[in-house]
Amino acid sequence: MTSEFQPPYVPLSGVSSALQTGGFALLHAADVQRWLPASPTELDALHAGWNDLPPDAYLKDGGRYRRRRHSCFVVDGAEVSAVPHRAHWQPLEYNALHGGMQRWFEPMQPELLALPVWGRLLSQVGEAVSELRGRQPWFVEAHSFRIDTTDGIGRPTPEGAHRDGVDLVAVFMLGRHRIKGGESRVFEADGPNGQRFTLQEPWSLLLLDDQRVIHETTPIQPVEPGTLGWRDTLVLTYRSGGFQGG
Repeated sequence: MTSEFQPPYVPLSGVSSALQTGGFALLHAADVQRWLPASPTELDALHAGWNDLPPDAYLKDGGRYRRRRHSCFVVDGAEVSAVPHRAHWQPLEYNALHGGMQRWFEPMQPELLALPVWGRLLSQVGEAVSELRGRQPWFVEAHSFRIDTTDGIGRPTPEGAHRDGVDLVAVFMLGRHRIKGGESRVFEADGPNGQRFTLQEPWSLLLLDDQRVIHETTPIQPVEPGTLGWRDTLVLTYRSGGFQGG
C-alpha cells in the first residue's frame, strides 16, 4: 500500500545537513548501494539470513509477531570488531515496556557476519555518526527483525514512540511482504514537529539522531485477512562511551 505521506528522501550530499538540521535523513536504496558500496547480489545474500530468525521470547504483550537476532560490535573508522555475545539491555527511561530486562537473543549468523558487505555497512554508518558527533569508537548493537502477522497484527515498536538512549539509530528497510501499515513516524524530542511516511523500498535507509528525535512504526496487518505477511528490517544503534548496561 502506498502511503499518503511520501518518504522525504535526501541526496547523499545532503545526509549530514539533514541530520544536523532536522534530526533525521532518509536515503533511496540506489543511493545506499552507492554509499556502502554494495551490489544487489551482496545485499540479497545478507537479507537471506532473515529467513532464519528465532521468535522473540520476551514480548510482554504475549505476542508471537516478532522474530529477531542480536549481535554487538565496536566500530572505529574502517575497523570493525565483534565483541563477545551479550544481552540487550535498555533502561526503563527509554523502553517503558521492556526496559530493565536482560534480554538474551540468539546472535546473528556467523556466515552473514563474514560477508564483506557487513563490515562496509557498519563502517559506513559509523562515518555518518562520526560526522555528527566527532570521530571516536562506536559501540554498535545490530538487530535483525522480522515482524509478521501471525497474530493478525504485528507491532514493530510495541513500546510506542521512543528514543533508544544512543547517538544514532539506522533503520534499513529490507522488505515488505503482503502487508499494509507500518508507517514510520519521526518527531522532535523537545518540540511539536514531526513527519510521517511509509518505507516501501528494499534497502532504503532511515538515519535518526537519537538525541534529538523520537520515533515509532505503526502496526502492520495482512493485505488479505488470514494470510501471513511480514516486514523485515535491520536496525543498528551507535553509542559513544560503551554499551548500555555496562
